[in-house]
Amino acid sequence: MENTMRWQFITSILTVASVSLLAAMSFGCRSTSFSSPAAAGFNTRDLIDPTAQEESEALNPAGELVAAAERFRKDRQQKLEEQSVTEGGVATTRPNRNILCLSGGGSFGAYSAGVLVGWSEQGDRPNFDVVTGVSTGALLAPFVFLGPKYDATMKRFYTTRESKHLYKRKLFWGLLSDALMDTAPLAAEIDGFLTVAAMQDLAEAHRAGRRLYIGTTEAEGKQFVVWDIGAIAARNGPQDRNLIIKILLGSSAAPGFFPSSKIEVTIDGIQHTECHVDGGVSQALFFQPPHIPPEQRSNVAARDLAGAKVYVIVAGKLYADPAVGRPWCLSHAATSISTLIYAQTRGDLQRLYMVCLLTGMDYYVSAIPSDFPTPTSSSEFKPAAMAALFEEGRRVVNSSKPWRTSPPGVGAGESVLARIGPTLTHRPRGPLLPIGGFERTSIPPHFPVSERGSIPAPLFEPIAK
Repeated sequence: MENTMRWQFITSILTVASVSLLAAMSFGCRSTSFSSPAAAGFNTRDLIDPTAQEESEALNPAGELVAAAERFRKDRQQKLEEQSVTEGGVATTRPNRNILCLSGGGSFGAYSAGVLVGWSEQGDRPNFDVVTGVSTGALLAPFVFLGPKYDATMKRFYTTRESKHLYKRKLFWGLLSDALMDTAPLAAEIDGFLTVAAMQDLAEAHRAGRRLYIGTTEAEGKQFVVWDIGAIAARNGPQDRNLIIKILLGSSAAPGFFPSSKIEVTIDGIQHTECHVDGGVSQALFFQPPHIPPEQRSNVAARDLAGAKVYVIVAGKLYADPAVGRPWCLSHAATSISTLIYAQTRGDLQRLYMVCLLTGMDYYVSAIPSDFPTPTSSSEFKPAAMAALFEEGRRVVNSSKPWRTSPPGVGAGESVLARIGPTLTHRPRGPLLPIGGFERTSIPPHFPVSERGSIPAPLFEPIAK
């Protein structure tokens, strides 16, 4: 039995290696047996079955529900402004509480960094009561939590670092380990940031009642775990700094690509080791309420979240840009995973919108605009592309409409595609951008006769033939 299991294991490894080798050999292969809409420059979002689409949108109450929710929000805000509580003859108002949720998104975290730095430059960025982060948001979160004095460090990390500064490839032998990449360079970056002074700042902020939470996924149990980073810093044990580094590495560890973070835990006096990976595997973003001291938790008014502002910065777009699929299995698998991640992000945003609606909190979201041409991959860290994303974040937060207050699915061009047959018409429902092709080339979008104008240049260049 033992020999059989060993042979099955070896066979599995060889199969993975063979598939990967074949994938590498077929990389860039353009031959397909059909002509896809993407290859012709169409975005599926714009391919409409007019009869089915019009009926679907006419019957969909999402827009009406959001309009009603917005009226409710404005009425509630007016009542909060008028309301005061008199204690001992002194009129007081509700405290201004601000929560920030940072999503995952790899190198697209440069956009989030740009929003935050631009917000600081405006002079009205809050001193957040709570900051939460997963994946690249976990790496951003400590910078943001500690305030604008760390903006320069955050900007440098997200505009000057290349892939080689964060991870290195293991080549073929990586197939025999738990990850294809070695994140020792990223660990060194985190180690350099998490100075004694930074640890002290984290501890002081925690003692003042502010909270920094990082989310990871415990791989074997498949459970989302929320870590109170400030509490760990305030405890200041001999291994607590290393624990924080492991948590940040784990939260940003895309499974299979980056190694899991091994964290020792003691269960009823016996030591075990947990494997923690990307928090984004479980949740694209998450919300935690402000801290209430134990002696105040029986006070309903103290626990009331009405009027608190929840800000979410998404390191990516709400809807993925189209790209031509390669005709091999690993490409299809990667595309499906990407689709799931975008859908999960929208689902988490919709759920948080409902929480805000029910509790009376205000909901603000910033995501990369749909008309901004993003790089084809968020796993590659290229300073030029990241600097452009950073500047776009800075531009958006300084624009006339820096925040979205409605959930995904109710904006222009966001309704679900409805069809009763395969006969379609091209009706643009959003910006016309180049479509990602093979070998990082781009395909010009298909323009209707009535549409003319310039096309935003992509952030990637065709590889020289």
